[in-house]
Amino acid sequence: MPECQNIEWKATWKDDYLEWICGFANAQGGKLYIGCNDDGAVIGLSNIRKLLEEIPNKIVDTMGIIVAVNRLVRDDKEYIEINVPAYPIGISYKGAYYYRSGSTKHILRGPALEAFLLRKRGATWDNLPLPAFTMDDVDDRVVTYFKQLAARKGRVEQSVLDEPKNVLMKKLRLMNGDFLTNAAMLLFSKDPEEWQLGAYVKIGYFETDADLLYQDEIHGSLLEQIDKIVELIYLKYMKAKISYEGMQRIERYFVPGEGLREALLNALCHKAYQSGVPIQISVYNDRLYIANCGSLPENWTLENLMQKHASNPYNPNIAHVFYLAGFIESWGRGIEKICSACKKDGVPQPEYTINPGDIMIKFTAPEDRIIQVTDKVTDKVTDKVTDKAGKGEQALFALLTEDPGYTMLQLGEKLNISRKTVAARIKTLKEKGYIERVGSDRRGYWKIIK
Repeated sequence: MPECQNIEWKATWKDDYLEWICGFANAQGGKLYIGCNDDGAVIGLSNIRKLLEEIPNKIVDTMGIIVAVNRLVRDDKEYIEINVPAYPIGISYKGAYYYRSGSTKHILRGPALEAFLLRKRGATWDNLPLPAFTMDDVDDRVVTYFKQLAARKGRVEQSVLDEPKNVLMKKLRLMNGDFLTNAAMLLFSKDPEEWQLGAYVKIGYFETDADLLYQDEIHGSLLEQIDKIVELIYLKYMKAKISYEGMQRIERYFVPGEGLREALLNALCHKAYQSGVPIQISVYNDRLYIANCGSLPENWTLENLMQKHASNPYNPNIAHVFYLAGFIESWGRGIEKICSACKKDGVPQPEYTINPGDIMIKFTAPEDRIIQVTDKVTDKVTDKVTDKAGKGEQALFALLTEDPGYTMLQLGEKLNISRKTVAARIKTLKEKGYIERVGSDRRGYWKIIK
């Protein structure tokens, strides 16, 4: 049997292995076998009686816990099994808190240690009081926005929504005693970063892993961040494969809208905000990553995550307000909805990577939706506009031929010119009869006439 979350093999005993026992106690529990090689084959111990006496005493003396230390025999060879239960409180060894993750152990420090100890006490970071954040810091504009969302969804009684904001904060479970909580600050403050570093989202477009072409940051209350992120990704960062059915323009992105929105909401609800690290979204022409600092619920694995499961958000108070606003469901269906959206849209299923301090989801584009961007004007396009337009208009026309959905912002960035210059060149092409606008400035596209 290979080493895993709950199994560790050791050939001989060393006092350093007390760290592994501490890690088991703080995680799911586990068994440490002494007298076995790395493959689990028994090689035996020569001093087993001495170890059976010393090991339990060392565990009690250094950690204050009692575990079962058993003598086992296989093929006439003696070895030891140390059976460590999962403890409901944090266990330290020489002042350090170790944690078993997969087949490795690591020391919990800083925000990760704080979150671990809070969970062991049945508390969460988002419910901690924040005395510096007062009712005067609650943004009335964001409160009004939440009331509009909640009224539309119908999950909050109108009488509650009509209450003044100090009463509303209590009804939303955003007060701990007489103080507003971290959740209240993240959800209803105009600038959460005044109280918590890293409470924003970074988006970057990469040509390769080493080449960042451009980036943006999304700031503000969590209630307002989600729509800003989705809009910016689709308008600036992701290119849609364009097709037409008659006069109808069809846009197909490699990440379906519902799947992207659910993935972002998961990141916002489950992020360890105390880490001070922003959520990071990396966009390529053929893939998209969303990474955030956080961890799975206690005793969960990637297999648990991908199966049907109960809702268990890292920040339950934030998730509760998102539920009332209609952003999420309370049934733990976020992963299921992401996978269903990808399946329905005919794109690959997302891939999750779980590390001790962060979680990342990857969306991959199918071959038929990868857009190869070319910055050069083709001979064919050049011939079309050479007689009546200058080189600047030719370059712009080439991009619009490549994707009629490009916005002025995207055109300006690709050509390294100002929005004003883009508008002037667009005007020239329209006047000469090469293009015309179909639909609104925000949702429409450029129709190629010649």
